[in-house]
Amino acid sequence: MVDQTRYKLCYFVPPTSLQATKDAIFGTNLAGIFSSLTDVNKTLYTDVCWETSGTGRFIPGPDSTPDIGTPGQLEVLEEVRVEVQVRGKENVKHVVDALKQAHPYEVPVYEVYRMEEF
Repeated sequence: MVDQTRYKLCYFVPPTSLQATKDAIFGTNLAGIFSSLTDVNKTLYTDVCWETSGTGRFIPGPDSTPDIGTPGQLEVLEEVRVEVQVRGKENVKHVVDALKQAHPYEVPVYEVYRMEEF
């Protein structure tokens, strides 16, 4: 049986790299897919996500090679928070790998949550 456990992937990205990261995760054909409640094999929507803008901040360490910012100096910048649903633990791993490849940050900031059915 195929793992239908729902997970939410949440990540933060500069607006200039938003489309590239979405292309990467949706390009896996594993993320942002919503199926019929009565038939999980019947896809109703694809490329579904939530985006909201906010402000991020960080200080790159002395051994970092930041895409944005200078080691030792506070960087404050606009970022977009993206939330997307993925079904199946192995699928989440593939989607996160795609995100890491497309994301500009040396260490992409992301979180994965298991979602419960009610």
